[in-house]
Amino acid sequence: MDMRILAAALVAAPLLCAPAAAMPLVATVDIATQTMTVERYGEVIHTWPVSTARAGFTTPEGEWRPYRMHRLWHSRTYDNAPMPFAVFYDRGWSVHGTTAVSRLGTPASHVCVRLETVNAETFYNLVREIGAGNTRVVIRRETPLLSAELRD
Repeated sequence: MDMRILAAALVAAPLLCAPAAAMPLVATVDIATQTMTVERYGEVIHTWPVSTARAGFTTPEGEWRPYRMHRLWHSRTYDNAPMPFAVFYDRGWSVHGTTAVSRLGTPASHVCVRLETVNAETFYNLVREIGAGNTRVVIRRETPLLSAELRD
């Protein structure tokens, strides 16, 4: 094997397998609290209310790297609904802006993570600046009680 290929693989492997905590930009969505916390190089820079899936739907938990972005996308599934500043992280699921700001902080979407549009624009611009390959979207359900118990 060419030594240059081996060296490149050794350098790239930790980056490809790096946990979210090691990434330059991490957006963590907490389904239990309906919030999204954005960390840049390990420092919390934003915490925003969000809406995840309402009753009868599910926002899947997991960790993803964004794979596509659109300043304005229209849902092909839900009546051509506008999805401003959409950052797609898996299948057709994304973090995007919404006009239903009165619902933020409560489950209200089908699957996606909804943000106030100005916050979605901020996140979109951060992902563009840092790069999708250096960004992780983490979605989890962490109850405040469980968090407190783990810290004790």
